[in-house]
Amino acid sequence: MKRRTDHQRERLEAQVFVCTTDRDGEYACCADAGGKETVEAIKSWLRDRNAFWSPISVTETQCLGLCSEGGTALAIQPRNEWYSDVQPEDVPDLLESEFGPNADRVGDVYEQRPPE
Repeated sequence: MKRRTDHQRERLEAQVFVCTTDRDGEYACCADAGGKETVEAIKSWLRDRNAFWSPISVTETQCLGLCSEGGTALAIQPRNEWYSDVQPEDVPDLLESEFGPNADRVGDVYEQRPPE
């Protein structure tokens, strides 16, 4: 086993976790609400700004507990920001508000946010 914490902290400043859970049942799941399409929209936005994988990584994950028919759930860490009902067309505005138009505010983890 290798501890890789320091390496990852140097390489990454943020990580976007996107739920792509696919399940059968009576409850909504992010796969049915555009999870994969949202992941691709995030990757595309970051690639266009040369910010994909370093300094920002995108990880598909299982349920984040924000299931909705209105869109997928995502979390941005270490900012501790959580979103639900995200559609692919929401991605540019969401990521610009988090990281700046050119993904140049990636390290601004504790930026002041207006109350909801």
